[in-house]
Amino acid sequence: MKNKIVKIGRMVAKSTTTAAKVAAEALAAGEVIAVPTDTIYGIAALVQNKPAVEKLYTIKGRNPAKAIAICVADIEDIYNWAEVTVAREVIEDLLPGQVTLVFRRTDLLNNNFNPDTDLVGVRIPDYPFLREVCSLSSGPLALTSANYSADTSTLAVEEFAPLHESLDMVFDGGRLHDSENARLGSTVVDLSQAGSFIIIRPGSVREEVEKIMKMHGLEQR
Repeated sequence: MKNKIVKIGRMVAKSTTTAAKVAAEALAAGEVIAVPTDTIYGIAALVQNKPAVEKLYTIKGRNPAKAIAICVADIEDIYNWAEVTVAREVIEDLLPGQVTLVFRRTDLLNNNFNPDTDLVGVRIPDYPFLREVCSLSSGPLALTSANYSADTSTLAVEEFAPLHESLDMVFDGGRLHDSENARLGSTVVDLSQAGSFIIIRPGSVREEVEKIMKMHGLEQR
């Protein structure tokens, strides 16, 4: 199928709601699409659809042993897919936002998704269009950066043009940030052990995350 680029606005309105429905339909059909997030552009597929996830890895040229995070619409959704070790207030202070929280996965998550680890990273991007796509989908999205593995992350759809022909649709939210710091992506924090945390990837908001962790009495390990 010939690739389509769909231009969207950042705020949810009638036009972006229609686009979100189109995106959710493509995902439900097992396709891989490109979406804007609150940091960089990503490519997404339905986690519970094994062929779609395999297609995502192939498009990105990513080592199948390297884990991919999931993306959900709301905090309530996290509890379906991850064994949460912190008070809800901690999550509310971090999400939606430029943070990926790592917990132990639950048995509901596709066994073929990230099979080499019992952990899962969870994102709720502060981007209304993407959260709406998640809410319209039957399960979480597998979400990874829209670039070939080991290449620079992207802030505009033109920057990952070589991937376009492999994607079913590209949802264009314009240039996401003026700051190059955004290319660092989300800050990844491991909360899989109760009472403590590890910063796995500094990302774009490390200092803010560390302040919140300490405010809630979590120790860095």
